[in-house]
Amino acid sequence: MDTNNLETNSSTSTTGRMKKPINILLVCLLILAAAVASYFYYQYSDLSKNPNKVAENETKSLVVAVGKLMLLPSDETPTVATVSDPSKLKDQPFFSKSQKGDRILLYVKSRKAILYRPTTNQIIEVAPINISNQQQPAPSPSPKP
Repeated sequence: MDTNNLETNSSTSTTGRMKKPINILLVCLLILAAAVASYFYYQYSDLSKNPNKVAENETKSLVVAVGKLMLLPSDETPTVATVSDPSKLKDQPFFSKSQKGDRILLYVKSRKAILYRPTTNQIIEVAPINISNQQQPAPSPSPKP
């Protein structure tokens, strides 16, 4: 019997056994990559249909977080703003303790402003707001002499 011939057949069968798991692994990776690409494409197309969806979701999560700390008006959605430069606001009493990244929830109907710090999950300040919907009367024309 030729031993060289047996060794060759043995190495060929080992290589054949190694190709099968590698092929399965490659197919699994391909399926996973397709699933991830589909997910991100769906998210992108959903966002392009409704660009305000991210802001709406962020507002909802912010209202939930602040709602756990205090009772909020339920009949309106707040206008949300972010403090970007607290040094420009320090002269206003409502913003005296504000920090960069703090969020302001403005409830116009309820006339309430809430300063919230997401990093510490704290309400920093609550104040009434006065928004005047009345316009200043236009000056009447003076009669010509």
